[in-house]
Amino acid sequence: MITLQELAAHLEGVAVGNLHLKISGVSEIQRGKKGTITFLSNAKYRGFLNTTKASAVLVNDVSVLEDKSGIVVENPQLAIARTLKLFNTEPSHLAGIHSTAVIHKTASIGKDVSIGAHAVVEAGVSIRDNSIVGAQCFIGENSVLGTSSVLFPNVSIYHNSILGNRVRIHSGTVIGCDGYGFVTDKDIHHKIPQTGTVTIEDDVEIGANCAIDRATIGTTMIGAGTKLDNLVHIAHNVRIGKGCLITAQVAIAGSAEIGNFCTFAGQSGVAPHVKIGDRAVFAAKSGVTKSLPGGKIYAGMPAREIREQNRRDAVYTDVEKLKRRLKILEDKPA
Repeated sequence: MITLQELAAHLEGVAVGNLHLKISGVSEIQRGKKGTITFLSNAKYRGFLNTTKASAVLVNDVSVLEDKSGIVVENPQLAIARTLKLFNTEPSHLAGIHSTAVIHKTASIGKDVSIGAHAVVEAGVSIRDNSIVGAQCFIGENSVLGTSSVLFPNVSIYHNSILGNRVRIHSGTVIGCDGYGFVTDKDIHHKIPQTGTVTIEDDVEIGANCAIDRATIGTTMIGAGTKLDNLVHIAHNVRIGKGCLITAQVAIAGSAEIGNFCTFAGQSGVAPHVKIGDRAVFAAKSGVTKSLPGGKIYAGMPAREIREQNRRDAVYTDVEKLKRRLKILEDKPA
């Protein structure tokens, strides 16, 4: 446990109320539990502030606490993330290689590495210090896993893939599978050999059941600090910049180039060979069909600046209303 005052010091915030209150964990504001701390960052949850059973609340405005204990911070959501780390109960992994793991004699295994049951590490693989390879993972020939990286169980890394430091990849994801490359001649689809690689830079996190295709020639690139949700597909020769946020069921087609710090909401998609500038944001189900500049918010299919898309949606709504009114007029007796 930690006191409210101690937690405030850790978060660089200001404790309010019972400074010696013991905090044992974190809970949701709508399902708060005694002895825990919760947070308020979205105004639509403010109504729960009066009913929550949580003992303390992280806020960015002291006035909303009224008679409750809490901590005032600049960014409650960031503060709760830091608080969760304090109470994190993620299973620990003892360094060592499980007796059922198959490690090729030419593989290089660093210090304090953990390799789980039935994992396979092929020839020429390099696994750097403090990394964790979960049960039943596969790492193909000449691949590299950087320091302090984590492969959760059942991750498959094809040959010649390069993964940086502090990379986290969740179960079911495949890195370096063949890109979708075929050339058709006389109604026969001939496979184009996919001879390239995948490079994943430092501090990338990839969710469960994603597919990152290897390049046809060259490399498919995921830039440092980029975070992929579950069920994301990155096609061959795609290049994604630094710090991008890509949520569930996004698909980015071959040879697309994505700038730094771009955001893709769920089920949005990108056509092949387009370029997207830095800090572009795409609303859910957006369809990018051409190259677009950065620094703007887009929506719709095809993706347009969101203000233009909203205007088009409003016109459509007005047309529907006019059609209904016209139908009423047409149905009136002469």
